[in-house]
Amino acid sequence: MLKSTNPTSLLLRIPKLASSVFAGPSSEKTGTASPSKESSSRMSTESVSASTDTSSSIPPPTTQPLLFPTHRKKNPSHQYHPQHHAEGAPRKHTPRMMAFPLGYKEAAHQWWTSLSSRQAEQNVLSFIPHVREATGPSVGARLLDLANTDPFGQRVWRSSMVQLSGKNRALNEFSIEREGEDVDNTLVMLHGYGAGLGFFYKNFEPLTRLPGWKLYALDMLGMGNSSRPPFKVHAKTQKEKIAEAESWFIDALEEWRKIRKLEKFTLMGHSMGGYLAVSYALKYPGHLNKLILVSPVGIPEDPWAVNADMPEPETSTMAAEFTQDQESIVRQTPAGQNAEYVNAKASDKESVASQPNTSTTPPKRPLPGWLVWLWDANVSPFSIVRFAGPLGPRFVSGWTARRFNHLPSPEKQALHDYSYALFRQRGSGEYALPYLLAPGAYARSPVINRIQDVGRQVISPKTETTPEVKEHGFPIVFMYGENDWMDVAGGYAAEEKIKKRIEKELLEEGGAEKENGSVKVVVVRKAGHHLYVDNPEEFNEVVRRELKETMMVNQRRRN
Repeated sequence: MLKSTNPTSLLLRIPKLASSVFAGPSSEKTGTASPSKESSSRMSTESVSASTDTSSSIPPPTTQPLLFPTHRKKNPSHQYHPQHHAEGAPRKHTPRMMAFPLGYKEAAHQWWTSLSSRQAEQNVLSFIPHVREATGPSVGARLLDLANTDPFGQRVWRSSMVQLSGKNRALNEFSIEREGEDVDNTLVMLHGYGAGLGFFYKNFEPLTRLPGWKLYALDMLGMGNSSRPPFKVHAKTQKEKIAEAESWFIDALEEWRKIRKLEKFTLMGHSMGGYLAVSYALKYPGHLNKLILVSPVGIPEDPWAVNADMPEPETSTMAAEFTQDQESIVRQTPAGQNAEYVNAKASDKESVASQPNTSTTPPKRPLPGWLVWLWDANVSPFSIVRFAGPLGPRFVSGWTARRFNHLPSPEKQALHDYSYALFRQRGSGEYALPYLLAPGAYARSPVINRIQDVGRQVISPKTETTPEVKEHGFPIVFMYGENDWMDVAGGYAAEEKIKKRIEKELLEEGGAEKENGSVKVVVVRKAGHHLYVDNPEEFNEVVRRELKETMMVNQRRRN
């Protein structure tokens, strides 16, 4: 059973907890680069006003992950040198202002005059090139303007709130479509825990260059700019609690699908969005053409997380989410156990797949006491931002300065404003986390135990007059960053289970005419957990290739 916490006790712990969550350890202790001078400068709080709502065959599975070559030259100045951190070597202490780039005065000013979450989202979306908002004096004038400025066709974007049934239930939706073209294929994108659709701003334009595609990005219910109804779980058993928490999100997605009248679509989910995408595929079969899981959480199995009511494991890789410096990730030479695993022999990978908790998995790090305390009390990290008041923007800057320090200053500022605008909103869907994951990001219902059933569900049962209609698989793609704190070995283990299921289905069906399943693992270089923003060029290249394959398969089926 999840424990409740005393608000007074939480307020007394805020300074220490917030320092741990958003600042993390010094760069010398984590082996990452210190925040740059540019990222440590004061953040402006000037707002930019913006309007808001407007209404070929698939290749066979490979035996090892696909590698995309890096296009950047190695910079020796960013390489890690063990001798710099030898035993007894003097260590520098990170100044306090380096941990929290935003000063007290600026933080209070941002808290008092902060942008609305809608304005902050619009500012991030303004960095999308070529695509224009679907507004203007006339349709003809808008199309003429697009024809002169968009090198990839006539594309427009729309933002709207899609009302669902029930009280205070609506999904924030961003879409891009190609004017004057029939929509033959649809891509739906889901963000990760506590995030929002705006973090995909570097992917929207490249992924809509293909003709005949329409893109939807959604804020999950209770997150982003979607409505935030109270989150409650009424089930009694552990299994029922997990199913109810998952359904809270995926039932909203299914209702949205019906409103948009989408029969089939390609679903892509990042981190927790990937976990929920798997849950959706199992509960609502028959609607997916392809499943793209981007650094999905909850793949490996951990017996403690599955069986304990409130496990408190001593080690975890999740701490990397709060401590990793993105500039060091995207500029350093390949490093980490994921890189070693990718370059291992196929026979070694098979051994790891059968024993995913062996020494070849990424090294586990001490689980901070504050994280266990928060998890056990069912207090989300965003609660600290809300309770902190004028200090909230300063605490958030400790995370955003490291997470986005590889980006140009205007984008860093917009993403900081956007992050703070989302984090400070009323708590809702974030409270589902401890029902789905144990401390350390191990799933209570691991995906590895059910991934083989994805794409194999009964769509409609057999009746006296009609035969059973069943899914015969669809392509599943796992994507990881080379320096991802998610374990690529978990993706490879899932790949092996899916392959075995495909072999079983081929034997039972007696032929390959009906079989549509395939699986692959792709590792993107110079990227961490947020690979879609760490190395968007290679990420977008991979996804576009998958969309092209889906388009070709659908064309053959129609013919």
